[in-house]
Amino acid sequence: MSWAQSVTQCIQSGGMLTSVEDLGESNFLIEHADLYASKTSGFWIGIYKSVNGQLLWQDNSALDFVNWADGQPSEEQLAFCVELSASTGFWSVLPCSSQKGFICKKPKNAKKDKANGHLNMWILFTLVLIILLGVGFTIYFSFKIKTRSGTGGEARQGSRQLEYSRGLAAGDSGSDATNDKEKNEHSVV
Repeated sequence: MSWAQSVTQCIQSGGMLTSVEDLGESNFLIEHADLYASKTSGFWIGIYKSVNGQLLWQDNSALDFVNWADGQPSEEQLAFCVELSASTGFWSVLPCSSQKGFICKKPKNAKKDKANGHLNMWILFTLVLIILLGVGFTIYFSFKIKTRSGTGGEARQGSRQLEYSRGLAAGDSGSDATNDKEKNEHSVV
């Protein structure tokens, strides 16, 4: 693939063309690139030249470590795409249309951030659910208490009427019930 196609493939997979930050990372890439030396002579890496001529990594990390082959980079080269040699591990500038393999690098915490994002979503969902349940129970019990206090007075009034009507039904007439009531009141005093 060309350098531009390689960049596109890396971005689609959630990464960027690799940056090489130190000798340890360079040795790791050389060791693994050597496994593919029979398929390609080199791999695109993520160095590019900005419009003001500065060399930068595609992932914006500092260009503190370099592993240029002898005579590289040349100032005359207009197109500035960099390959990592599969056999030596040195870097060379090539025309960006050259067909090479490529090495993508994903951020160290991409999977962790995705997992944290899902975890945070579940925590938020649970909190919202708890709040909604709390509000629902509060409304339910408030309504139940209001309903009970409103019908409670009517129920008490109904029971008084029931007692009074029972008292009338017990005696022969309303005047007898009144006389019994007066007797009870006099006996209490």
